[in-house]
Amino acid sequence: MDNTSTKKERIKAIVYTIIAATLLSTGGILLKFIDMNPMAIASSRGIFSVAIVWAYLKKPKFTFSKPQVVGAISYAGMVTGFILANKLTTAANAVVLQFTAPIWVAILGAWILKERIRWYDGISIVIVSLGMILFFIDDMGGGSLEGNIVAILSGVALAGSTIGMRMQKDGSPVETTLLGHFITVLIGLPFLFQASFTIQNIFGIFLLGVFQLGISYILYALAIKHLTALESILIMFLEPILNPIWVVIFYGEKPSVYSLIGGLIVIVTLALRSVIANKQITVE
Repeated sequence: MDNTSTKKERIKAIVYTIIAATLLSTGGILLKFIDMNPMAIASSRGIFSVAIVWAYLKKPKFTFSKPQVVGAISYAGMVTGFILANKLTTAANAVVLQFTAPIWVAILGAWILKERIRWYDGISIVIVSLGMILFFIDDMGGGSLEGNIVAILSGVALAGSTIGMRMQKDGSPVETTLLGHFITVLIGLPFLFQASFTIQNIFGIFLLGVFQLGISYILYALAIKHLTALESILIMFLEPILNPIWVVIFYGEKPSVYSLIGGLIVIVTLALRSVIANKQITVE
């Protein structure tokens, strides 16, 4: 494959990942309309996600290879872990600690995938992490030690699912997300029997399952075939930045100056990193 076609595939993959991050970021605003136990939400949302991913694949191929199984378990751990973290610690802590994922991806990617960490990747991790802290600095602190630990483990799980899908770049990593959805449904199944399925709750869960989780991770799984694990997870930093923006738009909550500066730092850094990476591919 020549540099031109490689560059086109990368740009398409970057667009897919940005769309995925945008869809995932709607979770915060949609959850405000749903009055249910978080684990019941995770399980019922997973049912819709299973349906949409299965419809996309038509005939899913479950190989049950190590990357597929580990990726699926990690995916389920990420989804349920993040929900539990939000129950046990502050929302800001949960988001910031989960998005330590690039650090774990960088370590695991270099070790397992043999993907070289370039100079601009290291700089991007540092600057984006600082931007994230600024973005949530007003709400950070407090929470419980248990919740903070669960949030960090959720970040490790996010890294694990990314690595697992990247290991299947020559196959079909979408099946990994489908298997992960199945596991998530089973984990939260006991909580469904106590849930209140009002029309509003069902509609909210439908939007979460189909768009916020189902379609988003189809796009993410397709994109990761053409991006390094670290690059894809860095772009996903857009999710926690966009999440409160929807709250601002629909609820009128005003962000702090630190939030505006932090969000701008993240977006500019990711944009510059993509430009540099594309130039590197053209040169190579």
